[in-house]
Order: sequence, then structure tokens, then C-alpha cells
Amino acid sequence: MHDNQATEHECGCPRTADLDGEGPAADSRRRFLRGAGLLGAGVGTAGLGLLGAVPAQAAGPEAAGAAGAAVKAPKKGKGKGRWQPDPDARQFTVVVMPDTQYLFDQDRIHPAPLEASVRYVLDGGVNREDGTDDNIVFLAHLGDVTENGLAVEYAAVTKVFGLLDDAGAAYGVLAGNHDVRSSTDDQRGTTPYLETFSKARAARTSGYRGSSPDGYNTCHVFRAAGRDWMVLSLDWRLSDAGFAWANGVIAANPKLPVILTTHDLAHADDGGRAELSDNGKRLWERLIDGNDQIFLTVNGHYWPPGRTVLRNRAGHDVHVHITNYQDRYYGGAAMIRAYRFDLDRGTVDVSTFSPWIQQIAAEERNVLAAQHVELTSDVDRFSLAIDFERRFAGFAPVPQRPARRAGELLVRDTVAYWRFDNGGADGAAVAPQQVVKDLSGQGNDLLWQSAPGTPDGALSWSAEHHPDQPGHGSLLFRGTRSPVRGGYLQTVPTAPVNRETFERGFTVEAFFKLPADWDSAQSRWSALLSRWGTSAEAGRSGPGTDADEPVATLSVSEAPALQWCVYPLNQTGASTCWGHQLPLDHWWHVAVVNDGKLSRMYVDGCEVARNPATPAVGLTTLGRPWMLGGYAYAGVLDKVFHGYIGDVRIVKRALRVGEFMTA
Repeated sequence: MHDNQATEHECGCPRTADLDGEGPAADSRRRFLRGAGLLGAGVGTAGLGLLGAVPAQAAGPEAAGAAGAAVKAPKKGKGKGRWQPDPDARQFTVVVMPDTQYLFDQDRIHPAPLEASVRYVLDGGVNREDGTDDNIVFLAHLGDVTENGLAVEYAAVTKVFGLLDDAGAAYGVLAGNHDVRSSTDDQRGTTPYLETFSKARAARTSGYRGSSPDGYNTCHVFRAAGRDWMVLSLDWRLSDAGFAWANGVIAANPKLPVILTTHDLAHADDGGRAELSDNGKRLWERLIDGNDQIFLTVNGHYWPPGRTVLRNRAGHDVHVHITNYQDRYYGGAAMIRAYRFDLDRGTVDVSTFSPWIQQIAAEERNVLAAQHVELTSDVDRFSLAIDFERRFAGFAPVPQRPARRAGELLVRDTVAYWRFDNGGADGAAVAPQQVVKDLSGQGNDLLWQSAPGTPDGALSWSAEHHPDQPGHGSLLFRGTRSPVRGGYLQTVPTAPVNRETFERGFTVEAFFKLPADWDSAQSRWSALLSRWGTSAEAGRSGPGTDADEPVATLSVSEAPALQWCVYPLNQTGASTCWGHQLPLDHWWHVAVVNDGKLSRMYVDGCEVARNPATPAVGLTTLGRPWMLGGYAYAGVLDKVFHGYIGDVRIVKRALRVGEFMTA
């Protein structure tokens, strides 16, 4: 709690004389405690068992509103035994717990909500019918564990945190201004807080890497998504020695992303717009701004909750969040906030809820409890879009996959293999006399072509490439549709692939990227790879046939989405495979695989939905060239591709996903 905000009896919790004496309210209170399992035989209302003492806020008439039922203690979680999160899963969760001080206030001791949250963490966040969990890797308490920093308060707190100790869990606790004398910094010496959460105790927690000499600041490292991450738990007020220690810890671990937790860093207005506090400005200037590894900070102390994004000295985002619910019903009910990281989606999904209230049957929750099961405002439940690879590139770049020799890609039955990493300097125009050799040795070389009126440089070499591409280079096509302009490539007239019909199956693969300036009006239905000759010339006239379209094309629709449209040998009409809408400015790998019967399209090794069930045997050919980046309609060049094309390979059999060029 902020020193300038409400004190314990100014926070909206009424005092009722009958609660601690005799009369109807006291009787009501005892009935509630017995019904909730908090008052056992021979235990008075001031008892301090592990499940907590008298929940004063739930007593009397205010305990049952229109919903009727009072808050009951949830069942204890079963726990998973030892702490065993999955260190390699691409999804994991960091849990933070803000100010619990009103649950541990002199003789007003209520550990039950805290215990429920701790057991939720130890259970891994199990909340799904299939039994899967949130892969919780760390619990960070944000300070103000207690209201007065008294030994009697910590005597109740330590029993609950002992559950984490027994399981070998990874957790960090820091001191807030109510845990210690607020006028002091981390050089204050021993306190009941430090006697409870000592260096020795911290050293026994999973992932512990060290404490400052004074013991008030700790560093943990957890492993998740196949890499190490750091959590710095910093005191309410850092001394010069504290800043030196924190900066030194980060410097000693220069490749680790850092989550910084502390008690006082930012505050927010009623709309949730956050800004740094005076102490936060000190932390920013002396620690956060100059350490690019810090990408997320979370603090308590203030309410309401809020968030903002600041730009550090390296020009990168730092997400700054405030989470504190002590002003809410039941002292916040040990509300926790879950940061669910998903590195595949590049997203952190954030939610805020009370496991204690969640575990109470809906029909037994009172009105206020029902309102605090989960908080859903845009500062309590939201998602952060983070490109982790890009954000961490400044201090922990992902090692680039090295280029592979062309010979490694020449699998059995390779018909053609084209790559563009040895043609010219990055940005240089492809010369009109350029020949791109077929590295399979089958003689399917490519020649430069262009639409009439095409300006110089419409086809150029590029160093850009897909991260899993064997050749570290590509071609940049700058085609337009109205009018038709652009350079492209096509196979030589004598190329064997021109006559190939692939009756026994095939695999066609290509890497490509549609740039941010890709325009559907100019570039829709252009082709990565296409074949000269129309369906009418091939004698095709089945349902859905377009007499003027080419006999084979791998095109990009207006969405943009991929379409494989071909005329098989066994059909009178076309056979099509469809992909899904693709974001721009991203490298993709596409593979179309036919096993001699059915065709399947894969994008980045994943089979798409719209693959036909009708047998499609072979590919019709008129013996004419294939085009790379060109598309003809009615026998006339109609469009030129706009974007990048990397390695292209054609194999005369079906390949498994593990045999694709991305393998």
C-alpha cells in the first residue's frame, strides 16, 4: 500500500462492534466459519491455523448478498510433488502475486487465500478438463507481504511459503514498505522480513543464482522454452550498493532476458495509463534504461493497476506493469497474475484471478466474491505481442543456420534445384544474359526474361533468405500487372523438366516472401512457378475448367493465399490445393507433394486444410518451359511476381516432411 493512500480502516472495510463480541453478528460469523471449515471444535474465532483465522470481511449481513452464499475455504490442491516444469516447452507461465498485507495484519491473519494461490502454482495451474497445466516456472511476490512487518505476521506467512520450499519450487520474495521501515533502503540490516526470507532460505529455492550481500535483493534463473531467463527481485529501495549489485548480476549474465520485479516503480491513473514514480525514475535511469536485457517490469504498491510501454536506450520496448488488488474485496483475496508466454505465437497472455475464489462453487460465492473470481479490464486481462527473437537479438541473437552445400539437397530423384546465393551482389540487377544453372545436373537451366517496357533492375539478387533455407540468397521480383512489367526466369527450351509428366508422384518446394508493399490489385494471381500452355491446348474441358489458364501453376491469390492449380493426367478438369491467408513481410516455405494418387500442400511443414480427396495422377504437359516468377494467361504473359523467391526444388517422388529443404 502506498504510504499516502488509505490506512487499514480507511479502505472501505467497516468496523462492526458485534463481530468480536456477542450477539447476532457474532453468531452469524461462527456459523460462517463452521460452514466454511475454518472453525473446528474447540478453536476460537482468534485461532491461527494454516487455513486462516476469522475472515472478518465475510462476517455478518455483508457476507451474503443477492447471491446468498458466504465465501468458503477452497479445497487444498493435491500438488504435483516435486517442482518439475517442462524446461523445453514453448509455452510457460510466470506468476506474480502483489500485496497480501491485509491478510497478515497483527491478529487479523487469513492465510487461506494465500495458501490457495500457492497450491495453484504447485499444481502447475491445472484448470483444464484434459489435465494439462500452464507449465508454471516461477512465482514472484511483489512485496508488502505483511501489513506491519511483525514476527507474528511472518509466523503465519512462512508456513504457507513452506509449501513451496517442500516442493523445491522456484520463487522470489521482495520487501515492500510495509515489510520494513519505509524510510530505509536495502542496507537497513536485519528485520523480521529478512529473518523469514533469508539468504539461506532463498539459496534453497530452485534456480537461485545469488543475493546481494545485505540479503534484500535476489536473482533467480529459470529454464523455459529451451533457454534461460532471469528474474531480479529488488528491494523497496535500492542503495548505491544495491544498484551496483543488480547491474553486476546482469552484466555477468549478458545473454539472459530479464524480468524485473520490485515494489515501487510505476503508478497509474484511473484509466490504467501508467508512468514512472519518483523511485521508478531512479530505477529507470540507473538500471533499466541501460540494460537492454530487461524487457518486462512488474510492481505492486499502487492501485489502480495499469501498464505502459517505454523505449530504452537501445531503442527497444520495455513493458511496465502495475498489479495490486489490496483495495479489493477480502484484501485482494491473494489475487495472482499469470503471464503465459507462447513463443510460437510471439505472445504473452496475461490474466488476473483469485484461485481461492475460483475453487469455491459458483452457487456458494457471495456477491463480492463472485465479482472477484477473475478481473477482466484491459489492465487485468490482455495480451502482449512480442517478437522474442527480434527483441532479444541485441544481446542473445539466435545463431543463423549455416548455408548447406547444394549436393546435400540432391536427394534421390531430384529433377531440378535452383538457388540464388552465387549470382551477384545484394541489390545488383540480374543481367539479361544471366543463366541460372540447375544444380541437379539434369540440364534444367533458367534464362532471364522480361515483359516489354520493363525498366532495369526489375529483377535483382538479394541476400535475404528464409532462416532454414539451404542457400543464403534469393531473387527479388518487382512485377506489376497494369501494365505488365517485370523480369522473370524460365527453363531453357531443351530442359527435360518441360516434358516431365510425374505419373509416379512429385514434390515441388519453394521459399518465398511477399514484401510489406505487396499490393493485391497489382500482384494477385501472380505465380511463384508456372507452366506455359493452356488447358484448352491440352484438350481439357471438364467442370470448372478455364480454357485460358495454364496447365500448372503455383500462384498467390488476392488474399494473399497459395493455390496449386494443375490439370492431372487422369482428370478432364483442374485439381486445386489451397493454402490460407499469409501475413506479409515474412519468409515462408511451401511444398506440394503428390504420392501418385493424391496431392497435398504444406506451408512451413504443416499440411493445410483445403487439399482435394479426388485422385490426381501426374501433370499435363505440352512440352513447353516452366516459368519462375511469371504467369501466362491465354498464352500471353499476364503477370510477374512481386516479392522474393529463394531455393526451388522439384523431385520426381513424394517426400516426407522430414525430407523437405527445411529439415
